[in-house]
Amino acid sequence: MNPLLYMAQRGTAALLALAVAVHLATMVHAVRGGLSATEILSRTAGNGWFLAFYCVFVCAAAIHAPIGLRSVIREWTGWRSRSLDMAMLAFATAILVLGLRAALAVYQPGGLVP
Repeated sequence: MNPLLYMAQRGTAALLALAVAVHLATMVHAVRGGLSATEILSRTAGNGWFLAFYCVFVCAAAIHAPIGLRSVIREWTGWRSRSLDMAMLAFATAILVLGLRAALAVYQPGGLVP
């Protein structure tokens, strides 16, 4: 793996570890506090901190996952051509677009056009 991909993989792993821990702690706290899905969504609507946190979360996942998947595919299949890099770029783009769309949908319920 080239050094830039290695550093991106490790850096986003650290971000994701923190983001997953915060996300899980928040969900456990909300559910144990008796909040319903409707109440949780009413608290996230319009909350800029929520949106910023989940945008960072999504961006880290969109960088981290394709790098790891690329390494696994190269090892298991021997696929090493430029087309693998393009496939992983498409995968990263899909994660980014779908993840940001989900974060925006929770930030602005009903505000997204399908």
